[in-house]
Amino acid sequence: MSSRDLPAIIPVFPLSGALLLPRGRLPLNIFEPRYLAMVRAALAAERVIGMIQPQDGDSRAKVPLLYGTGCAGRITAFTETDDGRFLITLTGVSRFRVAEELSCVTPYRQVAADYAPFAHDLETPEVPEGTDVERERLLPALRTYLELNGMAADWQAISDAPSETLINALAMICPFGPSEKQALLEAPGLDDRARVMTALIQMAVAQSNTSGDLPLH
Repeated sequence: MSSRDLPAIIPVFPLSGALLLPRGRLPLNIFEPRYLAMVRAALAAERVIGMIQPQDGDSRAKVPLLYGTGCAGRITAFTETDDGRFLITLTGVSRFRVAEELSCVTPYRQVAADYAPFAHDLETPEVPEGTDVERERLLPALRTYLELNGMAADWQAISDAPSETLINALAMICPFGPSEKQALLEAPGLDDRARVMTALIQMAVAQSNTSGDLPLH
């Protein structure tokens, strides 16, 4: 697949704190009328939706400013519930830069997506040199972080997981704040994301040791 196979214009779902990464899977519960319309339109076309964060998650603006980078995902599973909601799974395809937001009559927002800066997202992932070294720093910090959160973990599965699967899954599920999630999204490659992840977890643990409370945001 190349960026030419992806739609140039995509609907976007602004959601603070939500992170989708290439080859990651994000379950979503869709219930607002405008986003129900977005899902129906996507299902009738290429099934692509762009996940992106508003710059101010607490803003009450009707059209909040968006971060400049998001991730396009393809709807790979969906169910329509009896009460009219959609339960969908987005599988990440490629990050994109917002080249332009369109003026449109649809109830949901649409952007012109520039995938070129992230062409490597569409390639078969290779584990960069040094990523396994980063795991040696990440895993001890992660163990402490999860213990402080009272969260159990299957350490055998974590140890056996490929680096991309592990790092991207942690980036998506750890309860970091929106700016931290954006930093993980915008990290150029897997090794960069691993370093950002390790630094965020180490900072959270260090702050917990100082204050007695684990900061999640």
